Amino acid sequence: LAHPTLYNDPTTTIEQQQPLCHSLQYTIKDQNINQQSIMWWSPSSSKKQKEGITPGLAKLLPSLGDAQADLCRILCSAELRQSHLFEWGEDGDASPAVKRMFVEQLEALDEAYPTGLAGYIENARELLEKSQKGINPLEGWKPSVPVGMTFELGSEEYTKMEEIGRHELGSVGFVLVAGGLGERLGYGDIKIGLPSELATGKCYLQFYIEYILALQERYVDNSDFHLTLCIMTSADTNKGTIKLLEDNDYFGMNKENVTIVQQGDGVPALLDNDATLALEPNNAYKLQTKPHGHGDIHSLLFEHEVAKKWVQSGVKWITFFQDTNGLAFHTLPLALGVSVEKNLIMNSMAIPRKAKQAVGAICKLTNDETGETRTINIEYNQLDPLLRANGHSDGDVNDPKTGFSPFPGNINGLLFAAEPYLEALNKCEGLMPEFVNPKYKDSKKTTFKKPTRLECMMQDFPTVLTGDNANRVGFTSISADLCFSPVKNATADGVALQEKGTHPGCAASGEADQYGACRKILRSIGVKVTDSEPETYKGVSVVLGPEIVIAPGSMCCPGEYREVFPHPEQVSISARSSLVIKGTGKLTITSMNLDGALVLDCEDGADAEVRDLNVKNEGWVREAVDDTGDEVTDMRGYKMVKKKTAEITYNKKEECIIL
Repeated sequence: LAHPTLYNDPTTTIEQQQPLCHSLQYTIKDQNINQQSIMWWSPSSSKKQKEGITPGLAKLLPSLGDAQADLCRILCSAELRQSHLFEWGEDGDASPAVKRMFVEQLEALDEAYPTGLAGYIENARELLEKSQKGINPLEGWKPSVPVGMTFELGSEEYTKMEEIGRHELGSVGFVLVAGGLGERLGYGDIKIGLPSELATGKCYLQFYIEYILALQERYVDNSDFHLTLCIMTSADTNKGTIKLLEDNDYFGMNKENVTIVQQGDGVPALLDNDATLALEPNNAYKLQTKPHGHGDIHSLLFEHEVAKKWVQSGVKWITFFQDTNGLAFHTLPLALGVSVEKNLIMNSMAIPRKAKQAVGAICKLTNDETGETRTINIEYNQLDPLLRANGHSDGDVNDPKTGFSPFPGNINGLLFAAEPYLEALNKCEGLMPEFVNPKYKDSKKTTFKKPTRLECMMQDFPTVLTGDNANRVGFTSISADLCFSPVKNATADGVALQEKGTHPGCAASGEADQYGACRKILRSIGVKVTDSEPETYKGVSVVLGPEIVIAPGSMCCPGEYREVFPHPEQVSISARSSLVIKGTGKLTITSMNLDGALVLDCEDGADAEVRDLNVKNEGWVREAVDDTGDEVTDMRGYKMVKKKTAEITYNKKEECIIL
């Protein structure tokens, strides 16, 4: 027997000693033991041994807590078949302390997953079986174009919908999904600490917080109500996020208005179709884990009662945004307007996509048998065959009127109506449906190329909506250059993507697109802005000039731009110029010609007008660099040299100070 005490004292009861397994729940009398109730382990078994308590584990069990011992026994049961985790040899074996640390890791993963490791393994086996058999999860669902609206910047419809949404800006809760490090970009810190552009050097987190504070100042009437930010971190980013906030005094936001929820340490990696848990390749005492996906944000908002507290405080809307998308908020009031107009519970920000373009598509699905509906993201390689299987012989094709597919592209910018979101969150406890995506070595799908895991996505929230609520899901679509430019790729990867006609998604393109979005908004209201010629740095082609940065405290949506520039036709900005506008005072730019670099600062409380201003100087230039040792510079391939700058500050007394 694997338990020496039971062997030596056949009168021992389970209540007095450690049981071998949960099925052994009665007094052992004499030596008449029901062998069917005990897990046996054979010393002659091979390394493929999958069930039964191993000698190494039996030796460790007495030193474990009850819950830990129970977990180990369950993992070794005939149902879960994970005894390989405890196949420890005698020669050169690790210390008991190391083994207990391994058990502590198992315990932490068991507690983190809603149904424990047993539930995780069972879910994985079910999904892996379906994957191996090629079962289509979309079988029985018919696709159709979802509810939503598509806009052009500057159109009458855009202006109308944005104006509706602006009235809602004072009741929004913000959720930042920020679990990633910048290693992939060549940046050794958290991504939200990365400067989004070099004109001001502000990092992404500072930019996001300043936007929220600008809304607080201009759109919140109740002095007792404060807009709030929730940040989802990971084990990798949590300390760095807290340090970034504390070192910068939360960038002006009250500490109590920032909530941090930390994602778990991931979920166990899976070796095969039997959901065999994977150990680290070079460490037999550590389980290999992988990220579970950003769908965990919903369960964290439920667990920490963030959504509940927000709704109780008066929050009407909750928006989810990604960590390094500097264009995330330009269209927030537009999306709010659509949600109000269409009475949506969930509204996905989207971009126009070409048919068969490698971008997930937002699609409405209707179940043939049940009549259920759901509007969700469908991967591009699933949409075309789904359409063909349901009577659309041409599959995913462009609409001749627009030149784009009627199914817009998903960018994971989400907007929820807070109360019905909370209602659905309470019912599902924030748990999103999981999926598995193993890469197989063989045609029979029996062997993985590398360990896989279960994942979940935050945009799958519509799957938990029921009844009429399931129909209150839609989209707001506008061109990507105004709402979506993620920084997620290393420069070399960006080069390869750009050569294939895909957006590079690197630091240089992210910076260029931030400037470009401001230029586009200014042009849409009539300002004369000339683009510079494309420039290439480290193989990435970008249009960087003129660099225009408008702080949220000055203007935070196209509607506000029109208020600052009442006579836009009298404002001209050359291709080589750089313009930074900041400050929370009331600024009006009536007429201006800029051919160089200008920084306008209208301080809080000031009421200033810029009239007949002509600026011409050497301005700012970019210089190509390579391997300077500065990560922020090297990932771009250039540095900014500020040769000459005109700086004008308007203070509360409306005095003009030219430095």
